[in-house]
Amino acid sequence: MALDAAMVRVAADELDTALKGARIEKIYMPSRDEAVFSVRTRESRRMLLLSARSGTARAHITTEEFDYPAVPPAFCMLLRKYLLGARITAVETVEGDRVMLFRFEALNDMGEKTFPSLSAEMMGRYSNLVLIGDDGVILDAVKRVDSTQSELREIIPGAMFTEPPKPDKISFLCSDDREIVDAVKKSGRTVSSALLQMVSGLSPLLCREAALEVDDLTGDTLDADGEEKLLRGLARIRSAVEDPAQRSFCIVYDGEKPVEYSFLALRQYEGLKTENFDSASSMFDSYYSARDRLERMKTRSQDLNRQVRQLIDRNIRKQNARREELEDTARAEGKKLFGELLTANLHAFKKGDKEVTVLNYYTGEQCTIPLDVTKGPNENAQKYYRDYRKLHTAADVLKRLIVEGDEEAEYFRQVQYEIGLASTEEEFVDIRKELRDAGYLKGFRYRERGHRKSDPYFRYRTDEGLEVIAGKNNTANERLSLKMADGKDYWFHVKGAAGSHVILRCDGIAPSERSLTQACEIAAFHSSVSSGQQIPVDYTEARRVRKAAGARMGMVTYTNQKTAFVTPVPDEIEKLREKRTR
Repeated sequence: MALDAAMVRVAADELDTALKGARIEKIYMPSRDEAVFSVRTRESRRMLLLSARSGTARAHITTEEFDYPAVPPAFCMLLRKYLLGARITAVETVEGDRVMLFRFEALNDMGEKTFPSLSAEMMGRYSNLVLIGDDGVILDAVKRVDSTQSELREIIPGAMFTEPPKPDKISFLCSDDREIVDAVKKSGRTVSSALLQMVSGLSPLLCREAALEVDDLTGDTLDADGEEKLLRGLARIRSAVEDPAQRSFCIVYDGEKPVEYSFLALRQYEGLKTENFDSASSMFDSYYSARDRLERMKTRSQDLNRQVRQLIDRNIRKQNARREELEDTARAEGKKLFGELLTANLHAFKKGDKEVTVLNYYTGEQCTIPLDVTKGPNENAQKYYRDYRKLHTAADVLKRLIVEGDEEAEYFRQVQYEIGLASTEEEFVDIRKELRDAGYLKGFRYRERGHRKSDPYFRYRTDEGLEVIAGKNNTANERLSLKMADGKDYWFHVKGAAGSHVILRCDGIAPSERSLTQACEIAAFHSSVSSGQQIPVDYTEARRVRKAAGARMGMVTYTNQKTAFVTPVPDEIEKLREKRTR
């Protein structure tokens, strides 16, 4: 939902209660439009996040970890100058607007008390953080706005701070419900649309929630019963804004994606998954960290895919050039022939001749051979022998490079498959680290986190009760195939395509055909061709799997394999995973 004035009021009340009297110990800026304050209350140390980022502006206590730049931005240094050691005296709102005012009591360089303020303005693309002196003069802002950008309100150092201009609407927080209903009745729009058009402080979500029982009516057709229902809807929202006991913080999910949050139970989303929270801060933290995580996953996936695509394009160009060069080396035998014919006919030409025609004793035909006029007969013959040896050596090298290039292309296809499979930051970091260690990425740095890493394997159990394990990336694949697997376990991999290494743990027993088939289906499912029909899957005993010297991560060879053709059914595969977790 859009962060509306009602939600800002609720969040500000919570922060005022939690942080009043807290002292600012440290200030960071993880990005140019986000500030994090480490504050010490009587009970504990907390982290206050203020974001002016368009689309995700908010203010709340957070437990999320951030990476901070080595050199703080200039605005961060200004915040430290005026606010380090200060106490928070109040967290207020500008009535009817999406603005929180953080009031402070601080000491200046002379030891005198000052009372600076920080305006956290959460208004979409106009979001901002504005530091204000105790005389009401703007000290600076995250986003400066001069007269060329806005004629209504300048936000530059030295200007007087003024509140954002208010829309010409009825303020939900500064009016009564009867006034709102009377205004809605004059509209020919649907009730929720009329609320959005005529009332400020309510997001589209809350407008729909207020009008849930009467949204099939327009304002001008609202009867007495409809008026009563709309009054009840508005009163429900107002009581949650004014009375903490009436609040019910929640997030609504569409699958795994968080789509809405609110400070009251959302009746319009019955049937969707809802998660409840005990505070606005924990709700914000969960909602935005999930959204940011999904956005980061999307960005990282796009970035990695772009980088791997560039590597693939470079590989294709190199392979094409090598094959063209290899075709040129076909001239090697001709060079050798010319050398032999010249050696047999040294008497037939002399230094300065441009060419010589001699008998080709292999075919019985006359053959004209170009000559270097600066060289004698023997030197011309030796030059052709040298050219032959160079081309012959180049051909051997090119054939080896082409084989290596084909293996590299297969590796890149596997990495592309893994990128599509990755669902956590750790998995993307693992892929980047692997590419860096292989020499494909330069300058990548990663930081080990203290929390437990996610399982790098998919785990299943067949109907027979045998465990099936599939790797999520090349590192996991190699460890699974070469270290975790027992020699008598069975190893599976889709044939001729990128996919996970899969192991069927046999526990000393001979697996049934059903278990082998299910393991093949799992291997086909965890592959780049999982949507196909009759997918070929190779399988063999794990002791038949080897890693060739110099092979890339996750690249193995195998022998004594059999091939099964299977069509994986996602629902059936998921049942095998559920069987594993029971």
